[in-house]
Amino acid sequence: MNVHSASASIDAVVQGADQLGETPLWCERTQRLWWIDIEQPKLQSFDPSTGAHDAMPLPGTFAGTQALTGQGDRLLAEDLALYRLDIGSGARRDVVSVEQGLDNRLNDGRVDARGRFWVGTMDNQLHRPNGSLYRIDPDGAVLKIDGDVIVANGIAFSPDGRTLYFTDTRRHICYAYDLDLDDGVVTNRRVFADHTSSGDRPDGSCVDVDGCIWMAFFAGGRLVRHRPDGTVDRVLPLPVTNPTCLCFGGADLRTLYVTSATKFLSPAQRAAEPLAGSLLAIEGLGQGLPENRFGLGRN
Repeated sequence: MNVHSASASIDAVVQGADQLGETPLWCERTQRLWWIDIEQPKLQSFDPSTGAHDAMPLPGTFAGTQALTGQGDRLLAEDLALYRLDIGSGARRDVVSVEQGLDNRLNDGRVDARGRFWVGTMDNQLHRPNGSLYRIDPDGAVLKIDGDVIVANGIAFSPDGRTLYFTDTRRHICYAYDLDLDDGVVTNRRVFADHTSSGDRPDGSCVDVDGCIWMAFFAGGRLVRHRPDGTVDRVLPLPVTNPTCLCFGGADLRTLYVTSATKFLSPAQRAAEPLAGSLLAIEGLGQGLPENRFGLGRN
């Protein structure tokens, strides 16, 4: 199904019904878009050259995030643990348990230019500041970076890798940090975008070649592009209420893919919103950057 919104052509390339579609990543090796459904745990892929859509069931209650790796397997979350999965054989190797004893789960992560995985945790009840931001080194070492987080989201990096963006969706704020790529230390946390007055929920994000950061707004039905100074220069309405995350993909990284969710929609809303839970593809919005790989960094 193809729709038009504010001069952009939006195509529902996989008309699924993801309960909580998330973490889309373009893999240049497979030339596929990969993403997960967190609450009906599965790893999915879409081949734009053929239209093929594949899905692999995943274990656990929540599959909170994923990352590409230098070895070609996949880093995946199961509840509060990270493991590596060989897509071909199904072989699994546990990496690390990030937290214990909290009613939390892993949610949203991204690899920096040195191959380190930055990931957050969130409160399963969506209101307690139980969550934290972590750095996972390729050897499995875990470092807690920040705390007092309700719902960790929106991890992204500037094109030079020296600015880390991190969102707490339920605090309605996106933060920016300075990142020292050599030692992985972050400093100078500041507010990048503040939506507390409106109560809007910034969710997943990605950065384009111009250094602008794109954010999906859960329950807000739109994408927003911020310049590096935080000012807004584009708002794009979507045909889904709950966009969750986004990334640029395709051979030239010029297709913006957006995951979405049926979560929290009433039966009446579901009936009125046939594209809820679908994977959307949007052309003509710019060009993205290749994803870094865990243990490797820049491709």
